[in-house]
Amino acid sequence: MARPGAPVVEEPLRLEERQDVAETCAAKLALEPMPVLVDDMEDGAERAYEAWPDLLVLVDREGRVAYRSGAGPFGFKPDELEAAIRTLRRDPVVESGSPAGTEAGGTDSPTQVSSARTGG
Repeated sequence: MARPGAPVVEEPLRLEERQDVAETCAAKLALEPMPVLVDDMEDGAERAYEAWPDLLVLVDREGRVAYRSGAGPFGFKPDELEAAIRTLRRDPVVESGSPAGTEAGGTDSPTQVSSARTGG
């Protein structure tokens, strides 16, 4: 059951609908300047980064998993995620083999995802 006042979102059936949901979410949560990515309709990024059930996943600029939370919501540790973000901001290229060098889904390249549209 949804919380009173919580938004109700129908399951998007097209990529454009997913992009609309992402834009609304980013605006309401004031996520700027953080980029928001939208998975393809085949859920390629979800599969590549094993993001199910709910997980917080931070991906570095090389497409590697820099941080993966426990299953949510009880496995979410916002302080750990914040520390991982701060580490990446100081050192955007993390050496392979370090905790931040975990390859996504056992592949050498990240799954291509579409960026949320900008503007209306």
